[in-house]
Amino acid sequence: MFQYRIFPNKKQVKKLNETLEECRWLYNHLLANRKEAYEQRGESLTCYGQIDTFLTLKQERLTLKGVHSQVLQNVAVRVDLAFKAFFRRIREHAEDPGYPRFKGKNRYDSFTFPQSGFSLTHDERVCLAKIGSIKMVSHRAVRGTFKTCTIRRSSTGKWYVSFSVECDPLHLPETPTQVGIDVGLKTFATLSTAEEIENPRFFRKEEKTLARVQRKHAKLVKGSKERRKHRKVVARVHERIAFRRENFTHQESRKIVDRFGVICMEDLHVNPMTHNHCLAKSIQDAAWSAFFSQLSSKAEEAGRQFIKVNPAYTSQDCSKCHHRQKMPLSERIYHCPCCLLSIDRDLNASLNILSVGLHALSLQPVEAPCL
Repeated sequence: MFQYRIFPNKKQVKKLNETLEECRWLYNHLLANRKEAYEQRGESLTCYGQIDTFLTLKQERLTLKGVHSQVLQNVAVRVDLAFKAFFRRIREHAEDPGYPRFKGKNRYDSFTFPQSGFSLTHDERVCLAKIGSIKMVSHRAVRGTFKTCTIRRSSTGKWYVSFSVECDPLHLPETPTQVGIDVGLKTFATLSTAEEIENPRFFRKEEKTLARVQRKHAKLVKGSKERRKHRKVVARVHERIAFRRENFTHQESRKIVDRFGVICMEDLHVNPMTHNHCLAKSIQDAAWSAFFSQLSSKAEEAGRQFIKVNPAYTSQDCSKCHHRQKMPLSERIYHCPCCLLSIDRDLNASLNILSVGLHALSLQPVEAPCL
């Protein structure tokens, strides 16, 4: 996936917004048709069945002709995927399966060219059918065969283009180095090499700024022009936090993949951990899930060995003699009464994660350093 910032002119912005509005209208129309067909006739409409109605629909709503045909077809695919996800949640007996909802104004923020209708020029511009040639900031070259092109409008009014491509992975040179990684809140991650990655706490740093703009936003009259305009101010703070967090996780995951040939990570289920109201904000701010996902995808592309291990008892077991003892969160140093090892609890956990991961990969495990 390659994502770039684009800078449309005023005419193109108007056309992009019109395209989004037409896609939103079509989404709601197709959703209403499915709901009506089932409630009145007990009939389940299909994706291709709804696509076949587009020719007649364009005669009734002429503005649809201003949107590329494949973009409209992708809207039908999105509706179909929404219903498939709904039925899947029903089969899984979800407490709230979440019936597909209608899209309100400014609640439809992207459209996709699934096969054709887009191209790149040599002067760093993206050409979109029925919209025009838009300036693009290309920070890295696109490689591979284009599959889809998605245009997205952010909550602050910025525009982005994302290309999904089919390409061969770029494997890095092999290296014998190995690492186990234990994530936490005191430090973002502790490596089995005794290195620590500091927790940047981006949300905590911006918390006062966010509270200030939210207080001002709350004082504005609901439905007023000033409140709608000020909504972007709040969105910019959230966007700045998200950008910094994403940049941090991308950089740190890249450094790890470049250095180590074998990467062992604890298989944490982050969502249930956020149910603890005392730690939820700090856990969400740490962005462990994004870090795990980026580390996994980068390792796969680079040809590195990546494995997730069960985190059970990794903080309680001695990484040298495997003695097990209870370790409250308040205790930051692991003191083993059997082999007299004294080591930082996060470093001890990262060594255990590495040992379990290497055992699962049938590689030689390591022992804790004598500290």
